[in-house]
Amino acid sequence: MADTILLERNRTTVVLTLNRPQVHNAFDDTLIAETTAALESMAEDASLRVLVLTGAGATFSAGADLNWMRRMAAAGAEENRDDALRLARLLRVLQFFPKPTLARVNGSAYGGGVGLIACCDIAIGVDGAKFALSEVKLGLVPATIAPYVVQAIGARQARRLFASAEIFDGNEAARIGLLHQCVAADQLDEAVDRQLHFLAKGGVIAQHEAKQLALRTAGITIESAERLDADNAELIARLRVSAEGQQGLSAFLEKRAPPWLKE
Repeated sequence: MADTILLERNRTTVVLTLNRPQVHNAFDDTLIAETTAALESMAEDASLRVLVLTGAGATFSAGADLNWMRRMAAAGAEENRDDALRLARLLRVLQFFPKPTLARVNGSAYGGGVGLIACCDIAIGVDGAKFALSEVKLGLVPATIAPYVVQAIGARQARRLFASAEIFDGNEAARIGLLHQCVAADQLDEAVDRQLHFLAKGGVIAQHEAKQLALRTAGITIESAERLDADNAELIARLRVSAEGQQGLSAFLEKRAPPWLKE
């Protein structure tokens, strides 16, 4: 695989590491494409039992890469929609991955990084991590990741955090359900290993069916996810090319206040 991600196998477990520490593991089109391809390939591996997702360095993922954001800010609605659909596909593939998935949240996560955590079956993070869904500060909304974040933390918490864009810590992330467990940094690997120990006790077919059972009982299917992804891609594309979205993106990229803060 290319250097944007690393794959390390230990018997029946694969650790997929987002490997752009120089930009805090921020997303760009290459990272999205390579992570999606890796997940789709591993989904066909009958010998794989568990997938662990983590980040290189001190950050899990800072969300969108700045250069990628500049390109999207200059693009039209159709290109922005297609871009959103590519990220949506990655999240959908992770959500419906046929084996148990565990997010090893080694540091802070913003925007799309929060979406990746929400897509995993289990999430264990460090208490020093910071989290935010900060899109409204740019005149946008977290449309692509919204279905997965709402499923993880509930609509009431999502309404608060989508609108306020406030930063919250690992303990709050655990309280609202984004993380299942929040531990000290020096206890992260021990906590992950303990969870892997429990996962190793289950039947392979039973675990696959149990995961699908939980999703299906909640009314979540691949078909419903695809429909929602299409709607949300149209929404984010529309907002990115809107006057407010353009003003917000420009202000962010130019490191100045957006116009609504001056009113």
